[in-house]
Amino acid sequence: MNGRDPVGLRPATAADSQAIRLLILRVGINPRDLDWHRFLLAVDEQDRMVGCGQVKPHGDGSRELASIAVSSSWRGRGVASTVIQRLMAQAGPPLWLVCRSTLTGFYRRFGFVQVRDAERMPRRFRRMYRWLAAAARYLPGENPMAVMVWEGASPAGPGVDAVSGR
Repeated sequence: MNGRDPVGLRPATAADSQAIRLLILRVGINPRDLDWHRFLLAVDEQDRMVGCGQVKPHGDGSRELASIAVSSSWRGRGVASTVIQRLMAQAGPPLWLVCRSTLTGFYRRFGFVQVRDAERMPRRFRRMYRWLAAAARYLPGENPMAVMVWEGASPAGPGVDAVSGR
């Protein structure tokens, strides 16, 4: 931990596996593929986990920034940003993610752009996107989920999607 970071960061251990799963379930995100080997933890001064994230490799060669979760008492203190920045620095581009549509602005700060053209997505994300689009037809309002990618470039600017040009 240093004066700039609100928390310390460390790789997860086998002993952290259950705490990771509980946090993921508590914040209501996808609990699949929670392999502790891939997780980076944000910890407080007593080494208690306050946030986490991982980069998941997929069979099609794509990699996904996933499982970004922060304990409710630590939200709004830069924990998620610290975890995301470290994971991005370690993994390098390209990184994909699926998030709630309401979070696209948050991820744009890191250079992620929303992709709406399924043909530009890796196979795994193309299938997921098509499934989400089909499900959205039965839900009120806009599609509640978004697919985004970071290709190492800076954000295109407010309201501009660099991949689709919209």
